[in-house]
Parts: sequence; structure tokens; C-alpha cells
Amino acid sequence: MWRYVVRRLLESIPTFIGASIVIFLAYSLAPGDVFTSRILNDTNITPERIAELRALYGLDQPLYLRYLHWMGQVLRGDLGISYMFQKPVTEVIQTFMWNSFLIAATVMFFEWLFALFIGFFSALKQYSWFDSLVTLFVYATMSFPSFFLGLLLLKWLAVDIPIFPLGGMTTTGSDFTGWEHILDVAHHMVLPVLTLTLLSIGGLTRYVRANVLEVIRQDFVRTARAKGLRERIVLQKHVFRNVLLPLITLFTLELPGLFAGAMITEQIFNWPGIGKVALSGVYNRDYPLVMGFTLFLAVLTILANILADVLYGVADPRVRHR
Repeated sequence: MWRYVVRRLLESIPTFIGASIVIFLAYSLAPGDVFTSRILNDTNITPERIAELRALYGLDQPLYLRYLHWMGQVLRGDLGISYMFQKPVTEVIQTFMWNSFLIAATVMFFEWLFALFIGFFSALKQYSWFDSLVTLFVYATMSFPSFFLGLLLLKWLAVDIPIFPLGGMTTTGSDFTGWEHILDVAHHMVLPVLTLTLLSIGGLTRYVRANVLEVIRQDFVRTARAKGLRERIVLQKHVFRNVLLPLITLFTLELPGLFAGAMITEQIFNWPGIGKVALSGVYNRDYPLVMGFTLFLAVLTILANILADVLYGVADPRVRHR
């Protein structure tokens, strides 16, 4: 297994290089940069000064030289300096990504818990009132845009019935410590977690339901029932295990999202996560920050794919990696 993991890591090197080229070109060829945008915001900066700043940061160099310089920095663990924060990009990412991770991990827990339960029983009770209700719920949640649902919950539960805060991560001016601080953060997390869970649970529930329906119609399930096995044994050993395999890929590919954050939702609830910071980086053309963050997600996605292959081998002994 370890030889397989090492081989997959080596095979991922061309993918990493290709992703880095695409990321670099996508942001480098975008019109304007952080210095040209300053001309619009600060009339005291002359074009000559802007040219000096662009030369100082190497933005006047040919594209291939800029890419080689950037990749050299990346290979040394340096993602550059953020123009907005005037700090290393790695430090900015480390500061804000854990706030996004806290929200995303909580959403992922509730999303999978409810989607597995609802999707599984909806498939087993196909065409029942429960299945119809679930189908209606799935399509309703999938049709809502994140900004609309977030603003709707804010109006209902923070303005009309003020039981949750309007935004932020902690109460302004508070100096809570220990459990008081944890409860304060949890109180502020309710609305963003509820928004993201409602938005994501629909698609996953539909996916689980479809996979369960496909498996329970297979011949080996009919054979197990014909042999007289109890329904609980059939579901546990034959249905759930085979449903698990495609879900492993989906679950591992969600892992990069734990650090990616939810840009729009974090912006709506003023949650200090990396998604909100990255969105500000795009607005302010802080390309070192956005490029470093995107490359970080690309690496996480590559590692998540390798993890999915490894978990496949663990979940299904028939899958052998040579």
C-alpha cells in the first residue's frame, strides 16, 4: 500500500505543475493589478511612482520569468507577500483558514449525518409520503442561492426575532474566556452553519438516495433476501457497504472545502474566514494572496484524490493496488 501511495504522489507532480501554470496564467493575464487600481483610489500617486512599484515587485518582467520566480518561491514554502496585509501569504492563510475550517467541519458533520439518514430511508420507503416530502425538500433547498437564504435567515432570526447575532465571530467588546468564549462563538456560528447545511444537504441526500436505490435492485441483494437473511443483515452487509464506495470519493473531495470556506456566506455573516479574505483579495487585486490560496486548494484536492483511492482499498478488499 505504501508503494502505491508513493507512486501516486510521484504521478501527481505533473498535475501540480499543470495546476500551477493554469493558476498563474489565470491571475497574471487578468486586466490590471493592485498598483494600477491605486491610481483610481489615490490621485496623489503618479504614474511614474506606479511604474517604480511595479518594477520593485517584478511585475514588469516577462511572464515566464515571473512564473519561474514564483515557482521557486513556492518550492521553498514561500507564497509571496500579500499586498493587502503586508504579511507573508502563508501567515495570512494560517490566520484565517481555521475560522473557515470550524464552520466547514460543523457543516460537513450535520450535512452527512442528515443526508445519510434521510437519503437511506427515503430510498427504502420509495414512493411513500416520507419519500415525497424528502424529494420536495431536496429540490427546495437546491433552488435557493446562498445569498438569498443567508439574508432571509438574517431577517427572520436576527432582525424580526433577534435570537441570533447579525454577524461576526464573537460579541463586540466582549472579553469572554473558556466556556463563555466557546458558547459565544457557537452562538455566532448558528446562522452561517444553518445556511450552508440547508444549501448542501439537498444534493447529497439525492445522491445517497439514488445510490441506495441502485444497490437494492442488484441481484446479489435479491439473492441475500432469498436465502432468508434478516433485512437488517442485508442492509448492513450488502447494501450499506456497496453504497459506501461512491460516497468515499465524494467525501474526500469535500475535504479541500473545509479550508476553502464559503465566500458569499462568510461575506454575508461577516465571518472572518479565508473565503471572505480571498474574496477581498480578488476585489483588491491582491494576486499573491489569491494565487497562493488557490494553489493551496489545488494541493489539497490532489491529496484528497489519493486519500480516496486508499480508502477504496480499505472499504473494499476486492480493490487491490499493485
